[in-house]
Amino acid sequence: MSEIDHRAIVAGLSVEDRRDLTTKADAPGIFRLAVHGGLVVVLGALVAARIPLWPVLVLPQGILIIFLFTTLHETIHETAFRTPWLNRAIATVTGFLILLPPAWFRYFHFAHHRHTHDPDNDPELMSPKPETTGEYLRYLSGGPYWIGMVRVVATNAAGRNCDTFVPEKGRDKVVLEARVFVIAYAVLLAGSLAAQSALLLWVWIVPVLVGQPFLRAYLLAEHSRCPHVANMLENTRTTFTTRLVRFIAWNMPYHAEHHSYPAVPFHRLPRFHEIVAEHLRTTERGYVRFHRKLLGSFHRPAG
Repeated sequence: MSEIDHRAIVAGLSVEDRRDLTTKADAPGIFRLAVHGGLVVVLGALVAARIPLWPVLVLPQGILIIFLFTTLHETIHETAFRTPWLNRAIATVTGFLILLPPAWFRYFHFAHHRHTHDPDNDPELMSPKPETTGEYLRYLSGGPYWIGMVRVVATNAAGRNCDTFVPEKGRDKVVLEARVFVIAYAVLLAGSLAAQSALLLWVWIVPVLVGQPFLRAYLLAEHSRCPHVANMLENTRTTFTTRLVRFIAWNMPYHAEHHSYPAVPFHRLPRFHEIVAEHLRTTERGYVRFHRKLLGSFHRPAG
């Protein structure tokens, strides 16, 4: 396998290839959002209508809503759409639905890109990856995520943000964003209580709770057990999976490709994969296989 790194690959691209790979467009994102968001609306309507066996729909509804994380991810990179206001608007809506304020997440995520798998600077490593079966199950439950994000939103809303990855000029923005989110959540809660309605509980809250483990399982494959090196083709894992998973994850299973060249929009990642495929150093054939290996590693003695 070649030892070439991601910088050499990007540097070696022709002007035409760079233009082809990084040109933004509205149509692919609008189509994917229409399908993804449309399914959320349809399933939500069926749950709200209490059709026969409606509880069966809660899980797919939750998976679809929680995987709007990947939509949010693409919009904070401003590559989901060519039109800037579309990226901002969809980032706000999707972040609100999954309790992940987009301005704060953008600072967090861009620090992750700058310091991928650097134990001292990558904010994703502030919460250690599971090393035991118990830690694994706790991580998959989503509990640590929800607790952590409630703390983030509450801290930011109180004006006490001190995250090192948030620049001073951005602190007012994340404070205002958190306060808007808190007010909006409070209004929805008050409205539901006043109307004595459980609608939001069953079309949104319960679904995201039961869907969260699927997102946690997906995200765990991106960097877990990858080496602490600078080469994005090695410190990030590309997972080969089905078209359905790639669709609802906005092509982010091509994760080493995304980290190697973040300016490539989601709809051009398959093309960039063709360019870098032979140089990928950390890959897996499917998420079930990844998790089987991860669980197996917990029971092997160190060294």
